[in-house]
Amino acid sequence: MFKHKGVHQYTWYQDTLGWRSMIDLVIVSSDLRPHVLDTRVKRGAELSTDHHLVGGLQLHLRESFNQIPREVGDIESEWTIFSTSIVDAAIQSCGRKVSGAGRGGNPRTQWWTLEVRDAVKLKKESYRAWFAQGTPEVAEAYWQAKRTTAVVVSEAKTRVWEEFERGKQLSANTVYGGDGELLVSTGDIVGRWKEYFEDLLNPTDTPSVEEPEAENQIITQAEVTEVVQQLLGGKAPGVDEIRPEYLKSLDVVGLSWLTRLCNIAWQSGTVPLDWVTGVVVPLFKKGDRRVCSNYRGITLLSLPGKVYSRVLERRVRPLVEPRIQEEQCGFRPSRGTLDQLYTLHRVLEGSWEFAQPVHMCFVDLEKAFDRVPRGILWEVLWEYGVRGPLLRAVRSLYNRSRSLVHIASCKSDLFPVHVGLRQGCPLSPVLFIVFMDRISRRSQGLEGVRFGDHRISSLIFADDVVLLASSGLDLQHALGHFAAECEAAGMRVSTSKSEAMVLDRKKVACTLQVGGEVLPQVEELKYLGVLFTSEGRMDCEIDRRIGAAAAVMQSMYRSVVVKKELSRKAKLSIYQSIYAPTLTYGHELWVMTERVGSQIQAAEMSFLHRVAGCSLRDRVRSFVTREELGVELLLLHIERGQLRWLGHLFRMPPGRLPGEVFRACPTGKRPRGRPRTRWRDYVFRLAWERLGVPPEELEEVAREREVWASLLRLLPRDPALDKQKTMNE
Repeated sequence: MFKHKGVHQYTWYQDTLGWRSMIDLVIVSSDLRPHVLDTRVKRGAELSTDHHLVGGLQLHLRESFNQIPREVGDIESEWTIFSTSIVDAAIQSCGRKVSGAGRGGNPRTQWWTLEVRDAVKLKKESYRAWFAQGTPEVAEAYWQAKRTTAVVVSEAKTRVWEEFERGKQLSANTVYGGDGELLVSTGDIVGRWKEYFEDLLNPTDTPSVEEPEAENQIITQAEVTEVVQQLLGGKAPGVDEIRPEYLKSLDVVGLSWLTRLCNIAWQSGTVPLDWVTGVVVPLFKKGDRRVCSNYRGITLLSLPGKVYSRVLERRVRPLVEPRIQEEQCGFRPSRGTLDQLYTLHRVLEGSWEFAQPVHMCFVDLEKAFDRVPRGILWEVLWEYGVRGPLLRAVRSLYNRSRSLVHIASCKSDLFPVHVGLRQGCPLSPVLFIVFMDRISRRSQGLEGVRFGDHRISSLIFADDVVLLASSGLDLQHALGHFAAECEAAGMRVSTSKSEAMVLDRKKVACTLQVGGEVLPQVEELKYLGVLFTSEGRMDCEIDRRIGAAAAVMQSMYRSVVVKKELSRKAKLSIYQSIYAPTLTYGHELWVMTERVGSQIQAAEMSFLHRVAGCSLRDRVRSFVTREELGVELLLLHIERGQLRWLGHLFRMPPGRLPGEVFRACPTGKRPRGRPRTRWRDYVFRLAWERLGVPPEELEEVAREREVWASLLRLLPRDPALDKQKTMNE
């Protein structure tokens, strides 16, 4: 009925005689036949049919929703029936697996490591080969694998017991209490985690404000369907245990039911308790594993609640987006970290060229996301045009918000959360940038750095803030205003993490104070992952990128790079997703020289040669290794990224800050001496040499998006490399 290979059809086989047979059948009634999507044999020690679970899930959901009454009443009753139906249908189709457990829901033992798993897998494969062939050689291989597995398991159990005796246990087994006492019982540990996150998420709050009613606008099924289709699979569920795959499997009936739930929440101004309940999972950062403050908590929310939040976010953003300042690039469409990095780099580059000093303060806010006072947030949203039922719907996600801590297999009691934004909520980013924009707007004065016809006083990406001024006095004045507005809004500047830096051809001191504490002045610091120096050079950042890539390769050298059991395809996937991005992050800002190109190529080939199984003694050319692996030259990727960003700058609409500083010319007088190569001159020359586009025609060509993209797709290799390849051949 379903076409498959022979090995996927036969349920019994005997290799020595070459016999194959189909002796197992699946009987399905005629009324259920349309719901069977596929059937085939699953090769292994046990043979069974393999159905697509999504088809079964849709069938169970349809049966469950057909039994739901059309009108139930309050939101909690509607939600209880919906969530119970969808979870029960998923369990019937997929079964249930306990988190942190093995088969059958039993707790997973600590000695079950990757080494043990591989040994057991090899033993099972040897057993299947012995069962199929029955030769003495295969039998001996099986008994050898069995003995090896026994040794590996014994060593793993011994190692786990020794670690237990030394006290090297999981973070859930021991933790320090608030008074410094070491807690060992499960109840005390879970209670301590509850106490820690309850204190962390509940500083002093401010009173909320009321808003008048306005005309309702119902939520359409098209809105809900579009949001559900964009959900990413494989995400952890919230307290209701509903996963993204469950919602993506809903048909028209299920989506209409979910839409009705959203409309009840919209019209009543109340959401189900499960939608405002967060599951906090502590993730270890660094330091002592027994200290709670060395962990960062992530919050898992209800997926249907996140669908509702995304619908609200799509209604809030058009209202607030036109009011947000250009200096804020976090969580905004058509903006990213590169916008702020380029703007700062261009300001430093031009100011150094014309000997204009730039005083900078990189401000860090203490736990900014978790410290937003909700009462002030409602006032800010009102000022930015979010009012009536929309504001009431946003507030409904916070009115009864609560959390519990999930550590190992234990859960704490619920505790209320009165302050801060909800982590993982699609609505939180836009709420946060609106909150930060009001602080920035109120603290702005006449300070700043003049760059051409523009005055730039700050660059903000979410809560990463850089204040700029032409003198230390102006910068202190701007910092004082910003810190005062933060205090008024319930935020606090971290004096231990905030730093000052001065770009000047002379050594200049910059003494900044916040609340009587002096901020440290440094010669280099990181902003949005890129290292900036007091001389405005990118050489240190490039060297740091190469070192970071080397550290990445060292960390996974044995487990990935030279691991023979791992396929080349998997290794190259890791190279493209981890190693290369680490090496080339921020490359759009680089001015490539022969020295930098050689360093990048050496770092690139140190990974690829090992993936190909080569060493320096083999004397294999780099282009041979690349052709064997099918990998593009990394320098070509860097050039394409730089030219792509150049076209983006040309096409930016008026008012966008990166485009304005790209076109602007700083004022001042160049000092004596050879000037540094400007990024603009470098990339113009690159376009002329590699694309054949002269500087006078560059803007006209780059403004045609499709034409520019086609030129970049056809970007040829460097002729010098092709010449070298020909000589080697």
